[in-house]
Amino acid sequence: LSHLDALESEAVHIFREVAGEFERPVILFSGGKDSIVMLHLALKAFAPAAIPFSLLHVDTGHNFPEVLEYRDRAVAQHGLRLHVASVQDYIDRGVL
Repeated sequence: LSHLDALESEAVHIFREVAGEFERPVILFSGGKDSIVMLHLALKAFAPAAIPFSLLHVDTGHNFPEVLEYRDRAVAQHGLRLHVASVQDYIDRGVL
């Protein structure tokens, strides 16, 4: 087993452990490289079943349109649940 394989195996184990221990975990998803790797690992951890997590995207209002398009394509392609939290909505409501 290579070092990278061992790290991947540990990440898959952690995803499965979280799914078993928590009621409503989410995967934060910005559409950046780190989020994409996390999504790939989650897909691998639960294949062929669906990921038992929702994705949470925090919309800062400063996203490139291509990132949002990629996010939406990934959600549709893998049948994922997506929650979007808008920073501006929180500001408008006086929460932030």
